[in-house]
Amino acid sequence: MDAAAFDRALAEARPVLLRIARLQLRNDAVAEDVVSDTLIAALEGRDRFSGQSQVRTWLVGILKHKIIDHFRRGQRDISIDALQEELGTDDVDQLFRVDGHRVSAPLDWGDPETSLTRVQFFDVLQACIDRLPGNLARIFMMREWLGIETPEICKEIGITSTNLFVMLFRARMRLRECLELQWFGPEKSG
Repeated sequence: MDAAAFDRALAEARPVLLRIARLQLRNDAVAEDVVSDTLIAALEGRDRFSGQSQVRTWLVGILKHKIIDHFRRGQRDISIDALQEELGTDDVDQLFRVDGHRVSAPLDWGDPETSLTRVQFFDVLQACIDRLPGNLARIFMMREWLGIETPEICKEIGITSTNLFVMLFRARMRLRECLELQWFGPEKSG
C-alpha cells in the first residue's frame, strides 16, 4: 500500500477508533489521547503492516492494546451512581417469567459461522453495543473484546464479581434481543 492510501486509511478509521475509545474510557480527552497514540504507533510502525488484514483491523488491534495499557495504569474514575442505576430493574427482567424461564424461546440464529463472516453483521453488532447503557457496554467490551479478566475489571470499576456477572448477563441479553430484532429476525434472514 502506498503512503497516500495508508494515510487515507488512517484518517478514515479515526472516527471508528474514537467511538471505541470513548465507549471504553468514558472520557473524551483521554479517548482522543489514546487514539492519537494509536495513530502515531501506526505511522511509526507502517513498515510492520503486512497487508494481510485491512488497515482498520490492524488499527483496532493497536487501539485495543493502548486501551488495556491505559486501564492497567489506572487513570480513570467512574460514577458509582451510574453503576447503581444500571444494576436496577430494567427491560431484561421482562424477558423472564417469575419461575425464571424465558417468556419466549430465543429465535433460531441459523448458522452463526456464516453470519460472522458478513461485514454487515459487525455493523449491526456495533450499533447494538452503542445502544447499551454506557457502563454495560463498557464492561461487556472490557470482558469480551479486550479480554480483561474478572478480578481486573472488578478492581477497575470498583464492583464485586457478582455485580459484574449480573451486568454482563444484562448486556448479553440486551445484545441478543437487539440482534434478534436487527439481524436474525425472520424478515432479515430471507
